[in-house]
Amino acid sequence: MTAHIENLDIPAGMEITGELPDGAEKVLTPKALELIVDLHRKFNGDRLERLEARKVRQAEIAAGKDLDFLPETAEVRNDPSWQVAPPAPGLEDRRVEVTGPTYKKMTINALNSGAKVWLADQEDANTPQWDSVIQGQINLLDSLNREIDFTSPEGKEYKLAPDEDLPTIVVRPRGWHMPEKHILIDGEETSGSLVDFALYFATAGQVQIEKGRGPYFYLAKMESHLEARLWNQVFEHAEDAFGLARGTIRATVLIETYTAAFEMEEILYELREHSAGLNAGRWDYIFSVIKNFRSRGSDFLLPDRSDVTMTVPFMRAYTELLVRTCHKRGAHAIGGMSAFVPSKDEAANKAAFDKVREDKSREASNGFDGSWVAHPGMVALCKEVFTETLGDKPNQIDNKREDVSVAASDLLDVKSTPGSMTEAGLRTNVSVGIQYLRAWLEGNGAVAINGLMEDAATAEISRSQVWQWHDAGITLDSGEKVTKELVERIVAEEVAKLPGDDAGWKDATDTFVSVALDPEYVDFLTLPAYARMP
Repeated sequence: MTAHIENLDIPAGMEITGELPDGAEKVLTPKALELIVDLHRKFNGDRLERLEARKVRQAEIAAGKDLDFLPETAEVRNDPSWQVAPPAPGLEDRRVEVTGPTYKKMTINALNSGAKVWLADQEDANTPQWDSVIQGQINLLDSLNREIDFTSPEGKEYKLAPDEDLPTIVVRPRGWHMPEKHILIDGEETSGSLVDFALYFATAGQVQIEKGRGPYFYLAKMESHLEARLWNQVFEHAEDAFGLARGTIRATVLIETYTAAFEMEEILYELREHSAGLNAGRWDYIFSVIKNFRSRGSDFLLPDRSDVTMTVPFMRAYTELLVRTCHKRGAHAIGGMSAFVPSKDEAANKAAFDKVREDKSREASNGFDGSWVAHPGMVALCKEVFTETLGDKPNQIDNKREDVSVAASDLLDVKSTPGSMTEAGLRTNVSVGIQYLRAWLEGNGAVAINGLMEDAATAEISRSQVWQWHDAGITLDSGEKVTKELVERIVAEEVAKLPGDDAGWKDATDTFVSVALDPEYVDFLTLPAYARMP
């Protein structure tokens, strides 16, 4: 069944071009649609300016300029007096957070997982397929109203646990770069970020307030404190429009771009009334390192994706600085996502759980207040590990990590990363990238491949590494030079190993080859992939 656009009260200047799923009127309310129009007219121009600023900085890096802490904001960093707001209701204890898309079954599973927080993902673990965009909002609202259930094709029923056992919902809207082509305002495509924010804030977010919590968000792909300032302006405008007190909205920023790592303190400062801390978005961070310094020579060439662990020098520096920065300012520091998923193979399962335990133990001992897992089956382990450090305390913000001192050179020390560039690594990048893109184009943004939960961030590492290795003409462990012909041969060989006929893989293969081999590097593979979506 579908809802009908003529039944909606659509503001002047707005056009909705997508077919509406049943129940869409619950989230496409007059207040929500009016807020989208208002935010677009007030802030979209600033958003586009910020995206242009990204291109300017990228050009400077390509021309040889290194990243550094900003001299113009030294006063913010050197001022010891300011702190972010104290933790909001439901965000005091974040020792384990589960992340996943807002599909109905996954919504129920995440909410029943025993996690302290559910990152309801409308970004990297989701796809911007129009039906998913709207249905995800419906699922969030229905879950808060306890009107959600799901029965699988096999007859298994999924229902919510009692309210007191459910995690706090924190929604991750799309990044500033993603458009929403199905909603036009004054003839212009809207911002995926503003659409996702407005629909949640105006509907489910208000229910959250009634339940004693609030509209909480994870902010993705930010590249500067000025982008954080723009979000803060959006929050203030929305709070004023709905008559809410300052700080009702809270946001945790993912430090998942190389440029943002040099502006962590400034990002907290810009959002301080609305800040809920920072998160170490490890997979996008690795992608961003390659993306920003992809043409800067051997000092920025990374080995196989599997060799780039959290203990290599440049990743260690980034996480240490994040914990120190957050705790200095009274904010939560949340660790990165563990991509391992449970397996039916006993040996593989033990290995996965051992790696997750090692990963989370390191984060807890380094001062993080909690961490992410990608699968409900890993929640109990993550909670157990952090409880070993935290005990009954909700967090360890009082662990100021004053022993940490990280210089710009430490963050930039990519060349000290140990590891090899192998044919096996190239094949993994090709195979995973194509498999993920097929799932993404078919509407599934979180896919278990080879025992790991792949999302857009991990797919970005795969295709960017192929682009960089090809552009640099590196020689693999096999002695072969990475050329266009070699990559195309490996693509053909890896696709031939996948189930189904070649025709079913064509769109995904074509998209992957273009973003991995075209001379002009595409900033995000999701942009050309989104163009292929209806």
